[in-house]
Amino acid sequence: MRDDSQRIRPPAISKGFSVSRLIEETFLAYNSARLREAARLLATRVMKDKVTVGLSLSGALTPAGIGASCLVPLLENGFVDYVISTGANLYHDLHHGLDMAMFAATPHADDRELRRRSLVRIYDIVFDYDVLLKTDEFICALIETPGFQKTMGTAEFHNMLGRAVSERAGALATTDRSVLAAAFKAAVPVYTSSPGDSSIGMNIAARRLRGVGPVIDPSIDVNETAAVVLESKKTGGRSAAWIVGGGSPKNFLLQTEPQIQEILKIKESGHDYFLQITDARPDTGGLSGATPSEAYTWGKVSEEGLPRMVICYLDATVALPLLTAYLMDNCRPRPLKRLYERREEMVRELTRRAFEARGESRG
Repeated sequence: MRDDSQRIRPPAISKGFSVSRLIEETFLAYNSARLREAARLLATRVMKDKVTVGLSLSGALTPAGIGASCLVPLLENGFVDYVISTGANLYHDLHHGLDMAMFAATPHADDRELRRRSLVRIYDIVFDYDVLLKTDEFICALIETPGFQKTMGTAEFHNMLGRAVSERAGALATTDRSVLAAAFKAAVPVYTSSPGDSSIGMNIAARRLRGVGPVIDPSIDVNETAAVVLESKKTGGRSAAWIVGGGSPKNFLLQTEPQIQEILKIKESGHDYFLQITDARPDTGGLSGATPSEAYTWGKVSEEGLPRMVICYLDATVALPLLTAYLMDNCRPRPLKRLYERREEMVRELTRRAFEARGESRG
């Protein structure tokens, strides 16, 4: 019997049972126990002032309302310092910020009838096709303005987009809350690992046919995210990878360490904390299901932190609200790191360290 073993003897759940108590006292086995481990890891180790938290997002989370219910509070309370997301999550986030309605429905609708009625379905969410068209119009009008006529990374693009959404939401007096608007206000950089793979990217591409709008340079994002992780280790700091889903955002978050160690030759040890919420299996060989121990062989995570790293095989729309509620109950807000405002400074330090590691002169 392990020293930390706990007898399975939960109390009866009664009226007024809090989320924290539910997790601590009744989540005792299988993936409920993994969720409790995740909650404790976040609350006792990750949510410290000297830990820099990167959050990766895949799956249709913002259409389901997870942006307003979970992601915005996490950003506002300083529990997430930078974000790597699919473009789709950010595109659908705009619907909420622009006060465009999406509705809970049934996954068993007749899709031919929905199409005839100009309704779009994401499993059990439906909304009018006009929502897409109006969102596209907003993006297109914005990226034709003077400030967007240059080469930039996705953090700069999303910061400018977040500012515009925040201003439009204020004008509309909407109560819906946007992730991009919250990230803009908190100076949290938001990256997209595949900038062409969403309706935002499609609108940018369409304008580029006329030589208008931003040119997105992914190399800027690779270097900025690596610089954030390197900066997090200064003066005894630590880096945490909080992964929701998998796919390209997961890899983009974790590849920061191979970029530092393998490519730039800077001595480093890997992310200190790893927490993933996923439904992907490890035995298919895909990155989405890859375990932290596998990631260790690539130098993505540290050996020291490996024993405490957690994977929860759960639907993120169940796990994220529970974890967010647990953090709100058990953690004080952290000071905002406002990393967006420090990107140039951090990249300069990354550049200096890379040249130093290679013994090269910048000429």
